[in-house]
Amino acid sequence: MKLIDRSFDKDGSGQVTLLPEDPEDMWHAFNLVAVGDSLRSTTIRKVQNESATGSVSSSKIRTTLTVTIETIDFDTQACVLRVKGRNIQENQYVKMGAYHTLDLELNRKFTLAKECWDAIAIDRIEQACDIEKKADVAALVMQEGLAHLCLVTGSMTVVRAKIETNIPRKRRGSCEQHDKGLGRFYESVMQAILRHVNFEIVKCVLVASPGFVKDQFCEYMFSQAIKTDCKVITENKSKFLLVHSSSGFKHSLKEVLQDPSVTAKLADTKAAGEVKSLEQFYIMLQHEPDRAYYGIKHVESASESEAIETLLISDRLFRAQDVATRRRYVALVEKVKDLGGDVKIFSSLHVSGEQLDQLTGVAAILRFPIPEIDEEDATDSDED
Repeated sequence: MKLIDRSFDKDGSGQVTLLPEDPEDMWHAFNLVAVGDSLRSTTIRKVQNESATGSVSSSKIRTTLTVTIETIDFDTQACVLRVKGRNIQENQYVKMGAYHTLDLELNRKFTLAKECWDAIAIDRIEQACDIEKKADVAALVMQEGLAHLCLVTGSMTVVRAKIETNIPRKRRGSCEQHDKGLGRFYESVMQAILRHVNFEIVKCVLVASPGFVKDQFCEYMFSQAIKTDCKVITENKSKFLLVHSSSGFKHSLKEVLQDPSVTAKLADTKAAGEVKSLEQFYIMLQHEPDRAYYGIKHVESASESEAIETLLISDRLFRAQDVATRRRYVALVEKVKDLGGDVKIFSSLHVSGEQLDQLTGVAAILRFPIPEIDEEDATDSDED
């Protein structure tokens, strides 16, 4: 997503102009627009013209309309977001108050205005527009003496580091200089990974090379991480995936990403963090039920006690048409973050999000048990 313009007032109102560039951007747009917002975009309108003789002809005109949103429909197959509402700005082809449907598509900019931009919506814009926050796959293509470290999104590949090291050739009877050069090269590549890969966002790191270079590098990196107590590498060891490439040049990455086996593995890692959190919640619900709660009332009670370690919440809840309901969930997220809790926002289009929706869409893993929440609920039921 490209951010073209952004203008916010002190009272929280304002507007942004965005240009969706890939299918994932349309999902972000769907999560940004809400009933009651105003949306401005170009559209095709059928116009009828009557001649002096009384004959009527029709033609299609491209014009720009601003509507107050009343209904929202997202077609995931066609990747089109349809927004229907009443026209609120003067237009020579469309009367004020007339209904019209705007189709938001890829590479067509739109301006969205809200009376109040909450923290979730602002985070969504930053997530959609920041390449580092969108790239949940990193790739390292390498050969002896050359490596390219890239961040990969659905629409682009950005080279974050290029490492070139002159490695002396092996000589008969002595490999010492060659091994030293290789060690320096591997150390430089490892430092580039530590500097440019954010493991909180990146779900998978592809390491590709011809021959055994990838295997030797990973063996070096993991042994160095243990020696130097580098927890970033040791704790994320499972995220590294070794694959074959024809060379260490950037263009070799294309063949790696087109490999069906790699594509399947990447699909599994896409929402790995959320899936893992949901699994932990189910385990906690089974073995320590006083540390696992779902439903907005129970989770809010746990939040009041500053007990939430991990909050699991569906993005469906932030699309609620009732403003007060949306604000309630936004306030919950902000409070958990302020108290140092981890917030996992699940996509309702992913199977993990569907599972969470069956549990009301909001759940929490607690730092410590609070059996009183169930007791409060039982008391409320008795009073009713």
